[in-house]
Formats: sequence, C-alpha cells, structure tokens
Amino acid sequence: MLEFAGSTGTQRETLFVEVILPLAIAKNYTYRVPFELNDSVAVGKRVVVQFGKSKLYTAIIASIGNQAPEKYEAKYIIDILDDRPVVNDRQLAFWKWIADYYLCNVGEVMNAALPAALKLASETKITLNQDFEYDKSELNDKEFLIIDALDMQPELTVSDVAKLLGQKTVMPILKRLFEKNIIHISEDVNDRYKPRKRAFITLNPVYQNPEQMKELFAILERAPKQADALLAYIHLSRQQKAISKTELTEASGASAAAIKALIDKEVFIADERVVSRLSDGDDFLDEHFTLSDKQSEVLSGIKERFSTKDVVLLHGVTSSGKTQVYIRLIEQVLDKGGQVLYLLPEIALTTHIVERLRQYFGNNIGVYHSRFNDNERVEVWQKVLKGEYRIILGARSSVFLPFENLGLIIVDEEHESSYKQYDPAPRYNARDASIFLGNLHKAKVLLGSATPSFESYYNAQADKYGLVELNERFGGVELPKIEVVSIVQETKNKTMQSHFSSVLMQDIGEALAKKEQVILFQNRRGYAPVIICKTCAYTPKCINCDVTLTYHKSSGKLHCHYCGYREDSPSICPACGSAHLEQKGFGTEKVEDELSMLLPDARIARMDLDTTRSKMAFQNILNDIEEKKIDILVGTQMVAKGLDFPDITVIGIVSADSLLKYPDYRANERAFQLLAQVSGRAGRRGKQGKVVIQTYDPAHRVIKQVIENNYRDLYDTEMIERKGFKYPPFSRIISLDIKHKEPEKLYLQADYLATELRKHFADRVIGPEFPLINRIRNYYIKSIMLKFEKDTVSIVKAKAILQDVLLQFQTTKLSKGCVVQVDVDPY
Repeated sequence: MLEFAGSTGTQRETLFVEVILPLAIAKNYTYRVPFELNDSVAVGKRVVVQFGKSKLYTAIIASIGNQAPEKYEAKYIIDILDDRPVVNDRQLAFWKWIADYYLCNVGEVMNAALPAALKLASETKITLNQDFEYDKSELNDKEFLIIDALDMQPELTVSDVAKLLGQKTVMPILKRLFEKNIIHISEDVNDRYKPRKRAFITLNPVYQNPEQMKELFAILERAPKQADALLAYIHLSRQQKAISKTELTEASGASAAAIKALIDKEVFIADERVVSRLSDGDDFLDEHFTLSDKQSEVLSGIKERFSTKDVVLLHGVTSSGKTQVYIRLIEQVLDKGGQVLYLLPEIALTTHIVERLRQYFGNNIGVYHSRFNDNERVEVWQKVLKGEYRIILGARSSVFLPFENLGLIIVDEEHESSYKQYDPAPRYNARDASIFLGNLHKAKVLLGSATPSFESYYNAQADKYGLVELNERFGGVELPKIEVVSIVQETKNKTMQSHFSSVLMQDIGEALAKKEQVILFQNRRGYAPVIICKTCAYTPKCINCDVTLTYHKSSGKLHCHYCGYREDSPSICPACGSAHLEQKGFGTEKVEDELSMLLPDARIARMDLDTTRSKMAFQNILNDIEEKKIDILVGTQMVAKGLDFPDITVIGIVSADSLLKYPDYRANERAFQLLAQVSGRAGRRGKQGKVVIQTYDPAHRVIKQVIENNYRDLYDTEMIERKGFKYPPFSRIISLDIKHKEPEKLYLQADYLATELRKHFADRVIGPEFPLINRIRNYYIKSIMLKFEKDTVSIVKAKAILQDVLLQFQTTKLSKGCVVQVDVDPY
C-alpha cells in the first residue's frame, strides 16, 4: 500500500506486521506500522501492541508486508523495543514446528520460550532490585517517579506504571530501568534471592615491606596456624590475583578461626564481592586428560556414525566416563567455530558436570534453567544472541535459546521424563525437539544414557540412529554388588527395624564405621501418605482434588501434592469422633525421622521437593555431601540423577514395590531405569559399591534384570508386549484430557468428543475413561487416548482431522465451561 505525504507528494509505503502474541490464540494478528517506524521494523524484534479493549502486550514480529488484513482494521503498533532482533529466523521456524507437532498455539510456545522480562504485558509484575545500589540523581523524572512508587509499595504492574505516568507507552522506560539492573521484571515475584557473594582476602599494604613481613612472622611464631595461613596467601598470590577465603582455608589447612584472627589483627583485609551468577571467572583450565582405550574407541565410533547419521545413541553404563567423551566432541565443534547445546534433565543436580565442563572451557560456557531469576535468564539469552557463549548447558527450556551456529546437541540421560513438559502447553519433549532443532541447524545430536528410552533404542536398532556402546566403568571400577532382601521374610524373622532390614542396617553401620556415605531411596515424599481412622475407615481428602492428603511432620499439616491445599492434622476422627487415627505408608520424611532414632550419631539429610524449593538448596546439600557433613542422604528420585561422590558406597532402596506395581505400560521400563540409575551412584571412584533392594517380591523379573544389568533382556521382553498392545514405539499416542467443574456436563462432552473422533479413527479411539486421579483443582477429568500405527497412518493427517474435530466442538454450545488439553507423545 502506497500513500502520498503532504504537499511534497513523496511516496511512503504503508507497512503491516504479523506478530506473535504471548496468548493462546489460533492465528497471528496483523498491525499497521506508523510511517516514522518503517525503517526500524524487522522480523524478530519486539513491539508493543494493544490487543483487546485496553491490554498492552509485547509481541514478536513474525513477518512484514504491505497487505492490510481483510476482515478487520489493523491497529497501529505503539512502539518498537529493540535495536536488533531478539529472536532469529531459525527460532521462529522452531516455534512453528513445536506448535504444529504438539498441537498448540505459537503464542503458547512464545510464552515458554522467552524469559518473562522479554515479554512485558499489562499485568507483568515490577519490583525493585534491593541488592543493587544506584544514584537517583541519574534518573530522569519518569524513572524517578516509578522508583519512588516502588519504595512505597513492594510491586507494581505495567498497568499501574501507565496510570502513574499518565501515558500508555511505558515499556521502553521499564526496559531502561531493567537494563540498568534497578528493577526486576517477572510474572512471578516469589523466590527472589540475593546475588552470589564471596569473601576475598588481601594482605594489608602495611606489610608489603620485607622488613615488616619479617617482623610479622616473628610475631606469629606462637600462632603456627596463622603463620601457615600467611604463607599460603603469599604462595597463592604469586599464581593468581584474587584469593577467596575458601581457597585460602583449603590451601593452608588452617581453620576459619585462624584466618579470622588475622583479619581482626588487620594483617588480612576481607571484603565481600559479588561474583558472576553464571561462572566463577577463576576456573582452572586443564585440557590434558587422556581417554581410556575404550573411550577412544567409542569416540571414534561416534564420529564414524556421524558421517552417515544425524543422531547417535551412546549407550554407556553408569560411571563409564561419558562426560570425557562429550568434552572431546565439544572441543572439535568449538575448533570449527560452532556452538554446543548440552542438555541435562535436572540442572541443579548436575553441579559436578557443570564444574567439570568449566574446568575445560572456563567462561565460554553459559548455564540456563528455570531456577535463574529473570535478570539472569535475559543475560544468558543476550550473550547467546551475541555469540559470547559458545557452549550452553541447560535444562529443557534451553532448546529455545537464540543459537546462530549450532554444531552439536548432547542430550545426557536422554531417557529422563524431566525432558517432558506436562503443563502448561506446549507439552513438548526436549529430547525430541532437540532432534528437530539439530536438523534446522544441520547440527549433530548425541543421545547418552545408561538406560536408554525404548523409543531411542528401537530407532538405533532400526538403523534410524547410529548406536555406540560403552560397557565398562572408567578406571576398571566394578559395578556395585546388588543384594535383594525379602521384606516378607525379614518380617517373619522379626529382624526388620522399622522400615529397614537387618542387611541394610548392617551395611549402613559398616559404611559409617569406615567414614563412608550412604544414600537411601524412597520414591515418595512426606511423612505418611495416608491417615486412616481404625474405627470407621475415614481418610482425610483434599477439598479440590480426588486424592488423600499426605501428612508432613515438618509442618504438622496434611498436604495435597497436586494443588497445594493444606489443613491441620486431626487428633480425633471428624467423622466418628474416634481418637484411633493411624498413619499408613511412609515417605522420605518418615525414613529420615526413624533413621535418626535408630542411628542418633549419624548426620542425616533429606533431598526431595520439600527440602529443595529454594534456588541454592540443591547446591547446599551437594556441598555438604562433598565436605562430608552428611553421612546418610535420604531422597526421592532426585538422588538418582547426577550425584558423583567417591565415598558413597552403600545405596539402600527402601521399597522397590512402589515402582514395580504402578498401573502404566512403562512401569517396568521406568522401574529398571530408576533402580539402575540409583544403583549407579554407588562405588564410582575405585571402590566397589553395595546396593540393597528391599521388596515384597524378590523374584520379580525387573529386579533380576537390574541385578544382571541386563538392559537388552528387559528391552526384548517389553517390546513383545508393546507390539501386541500397539504401544510406542510401534504406534504414536495422542492423549486428550477433557475437564469440567460439573461432572454431568463432563460426561456429555467427553462422550460427544469420543463419538466424533470414532467417525474418523474407529477403534483407534480408547475411552473416554477416568484417569487414575479423576478430579484435580476442582476440575473433573475424563481421558481419551488415540493410538496411530506408525507404518500405516499419516500422523500429520490424523492431527489435522483432530484439530478440525476440536474446532467444531468449540463452536457448539456443549463446549461451554470445558477445557480440552491435548498431549502428543504423553509419556
């Protein structure tokens, strides 16, 4: 569209931009560009737009053209926030693929992909950064007004700021304050934490003179530990500029008290400095490790498979040295100028891998995950965008970062369910998404696991992926000895102590006597999963969900693990008035509590969701294990991932039956994976470990396969059943959860949808059925499962039909109040 400007008669082109809004809407919206912004618009830049009556949003430009929309009048974009695009073309293509494959809207993908601080909206929360000092005299009038308002109240929304300033466009002002680190921008302002600080030691300049130094040592003759600390400082100062208090303590062998005494005497000056949240900056780079013969053989095998395949599966037993193989592959990609994405299932539990990689690559590595605050996430985003980070180590959300030259993606522990996003949409699997991302960048993808997912192993067996195996532990360390203990037999013999068999207690005692460490695994948190009245069988249930409440001793309350509801634990039965209430079952809290009574001298800690909610909680527990402040660690499946300590020699699996008796076609696969991974934590550095598995069913097939470390037998057995019942990897599954607050309406809606789907897919439609838990957060749920054979059904056509059926359903009156959640590859 061309227009003439005033009396000059010069032609000006009217531009229109199609933008992605961070909303679950089916189509992108088109806006008109003011003439003065024509030269500034570019695909991937953020723009401020009004959507609806008055709401403002930050949107991403997806395309630019000169065609006005036919069905509605395009509003003007209000402002452009960026000098250069924050999202590149490959990312936009990746977002579209995620939306198409996982049957969601691209706005939902944008919401998951961008850090909150890059997607300002009317209701976005603004808070002051209390840990940053700034000069108010450097602020302009509008910035000063905002900061003054935040001094008087803890948070403002973007709408509040607009009202305060009396103008619609406030995003650029907030962007400036954010870039100056004066404010936090977030959709969730909980769990704020202070910047990472470290105490550094410097020598008082008074003692720089050799004569004065000599006098100082003479004074310290009667304090040998203080003299040791001073000598260690002098030695370290010749090698590095900054010396932390921790480094000085380790190098000197002196106590913290000795160093404090020198500070009190003003020999040392201590000052706390904020260190980078993303790296230490003083990492020691040591690239001179040597691969074993087997590792070298595996490295050559991976390179050879990469010559013909884009994806390679590395099947390596626990503690086989996969990380060192990864490092050599990363070095080769870096030498060619490429970027590397290293995916981990639980970033906070893999500190050792982070530190190990930093030893070799220093500040060239960035870390990205959801426990970073918004400022940190934007910092990493911008550094990847500018090419300052060549290696990114991150959890599943890091697949959305703005890579320009991705050469290799490593998906470590590729079988982990943590790679799957369950809520909200997009319900993507980062492992599968990374394979498409690799294809976009023409990058290679390496999947690594000691217990691969059946889908990945099936693809390797079918020659779709390359396969390389590493079957021996690094350094010749033996796999742990596994002993299975029958709880039934021990109970008959009256040798059980609480939930612990005589075998487990003996092994724990021997380990503690040798100053070694123990991990106890119980895959359920809380104290008692069920409280029941012995008189009338009443059990407290959640008021919002169809589940019993779990007793937590730490809070003294009953908790719902689905919606967060809590209530006081009753002392008498509210139904019949009986005082005979009994606790059934046990979780990690009860294991910790009872073990502390049996072993009062042992230092016991717990690692589960309740003890690791804060950002640094994981790290603090890991530090305590490493510093041997913990003798026994009790935990849920968190303890199966990433723990690598030399003195953990005994692993106790308190109750294996909760894993084996689960109503899910993947139960045996997941039980094997978890048991093998937990067992792999034992004896990783030159010592053979011991694993004790307590169970009511010692003859269970999966337990025997774990003892024999026979993954292939598990795979072959399970695949026969999977093929017979048409489960993945022989078919694709799409799950539909239909939710409504009124059960009668839900039944009608679910039956209608199932009937419509059967018209197209016949007996491939299973359900509707109630799931295991049929009410969560006051929504009743019915589930429909669609199974499509891989070799005979086009999944693209099936998805298109499904979308048409759902769209048609949404146009009917019957759909009112209904929520339909679609999950592609739900498991």
